[in-house]
Amino acid sequence: MSPNEQQPSFAELLASTERTAVHLELRDAYGDNPRFAAWREGHRVDWDDRASWWHSFHEQIAQAVRRGVAIRRARVVSEPVSEYIRWEHYATHSNVAAGEEVRWLPRRLASGLLLPPNDYWVFDDRLARIHHFAGDGAHVGDELTSEPELIKRLSSAFTSVWEYAFPHDAYKI
Repeated sequence: MSPNEQQPSFAELLASTERTAVHLELRDAYGDNPRFAAWREGHRVDWDDRASWWHSFHEQIAQAVRRGVAIRRARVVSEPVSEYIRWEHYATHSNVAAGEEVRWLPRRLASGLLLPPNDYWVFDDRLARIHHFAGDGAHVGDELTSEPELIKRLSSAFTSVWEYAFPHDAYKI
């Protein structure tokens, strides 16, 4: 599917996943959003008040994990990290609470890896959702593909990052 065609939602893709969903993030910023803006203004999440931060995304992840789907996210980041990545590291508590495994790889340690230029999800090594962003970090669309060779390359790239990356709790900013 091209970036402009009607595509299944993330929730639909995850609901049809049986074994694995992996997500590779390669950007140091993703534009502005209300939660990031609030964090920049000093707002901090009350992690004990789950209702205040638990969103439908977290529930979708938790449901998939309960079904036995392993969900892994790896982030390649520049150091020193950007303000956005500092916020993402802080907010990753919610991803981990939902059941995701998250790892971080400093970009300087990724030089020997062949990585694609775009962020993406791969579901069950059969389908990829590739994200497209503008230079300012604004999300401009997604591309869905089931092309076997591309899926193989994306899965391999994710695995190479995962092997070198630090678990969330071990990566200190």
